[in-house]
Parts: sequence; structure tokens; C-alpha cells
Amino acid sequence: MEVTDAPTEELTALERKWRNEAAAKQPTLDDAYTETGFAPDKLHEEVMARIPQPTGWRIAILPYRGAEKTKEGIVLAKETQRKTQLSTVCGYVLKVGDLAYGDAGKFPTGPWCKEGDWIIFGRYAGARIPIDGGEIRFINDDEVLGVVNDPVDILHM
Repeated sequence: MEVTDAPTEELTALERKWRNEAAAKQPTLDDAYTETGFAPDKLHEEVMARIPQPTGWRIAILPYRGAEKTKEGIVLAKETQRKTQLSTVCGYVLKVGDLAYGDAGKFPTGPWCKEGDWIIFGRYAGARIPIDGGEIRFINDDEVLGVVNDPVDILHM
């Protein structure tokens, strides 16, 4: 009988399947969400490459979804988070079209927002685009109502 120093790890068929699925999993928008909400620094480059580039004067935004838990520690259902994302008026600017804010007559002070900003927009503004892990919206450059430092400062109902 041969003795080895390294312990042998035998996996069940289900454990092997889970390990293979985890290794083959492509990053999604959901990977950028933590218990406290959206973390832009966790947004994978591969996900950004799959998001359509807005044409003309349009801006691609990711509507605010909110945290997985309340401040009191109550875990919110995924459906509740999705409803918050659908009804929110706050979003994260993912990409800006090449003609956005190019009209000096309309925007004499320059762009109202840039990639990486949290903005406020009209509740029914833009086109909703479902993608893997949620939805994004395409809004026109003049539909930005304001820029906020933190989306948590805005009441989401």
C-alpha cells in the first residue's frame, strides 16, 4: 500500500458539475452588486464590452437597484430589488454616445454628466433594454435632471 503526503480529494459528480459551471461562468451585471448595493469597481470589463454603445446623443445608464438588506438587516427578495430598479429615477452612467453634449448652443456650460456619474432622470424617460443580470436604459442627453454623489441619498419608491 502506497502512502502519499497530499490528501486525495474525491468529488461527487454533482460537485464536479458545480465546479465546472463556476469555472465556465461568464461575468454578469449581478456580479457588480454587493449586500450594500452596486459597486462600480466590481463591474467586469467583459460585461462593459457586451453593453451596447449608445449612438448619437444617447446615454446608457444602469438603473439603481439598491441593497440586498435594509439598514435593520432584513434581507430583501430579488423581486423587491427588481421592482425598485424598474421604478427608480436614479442611475449610473455606463456609456455616453459620441454626439452627446456636442451641441454648444444647447449645452453652453459643457456636459451635464460623464461616465461613472450617478444621475437623476425622469421616471418614464428613455428606452428599457433587458440584458443578462438586469436592465439598462438609453436616455437622451437632455433628459438628465441632475447629478448626485450617492444614490442612497435619493428616496426610491
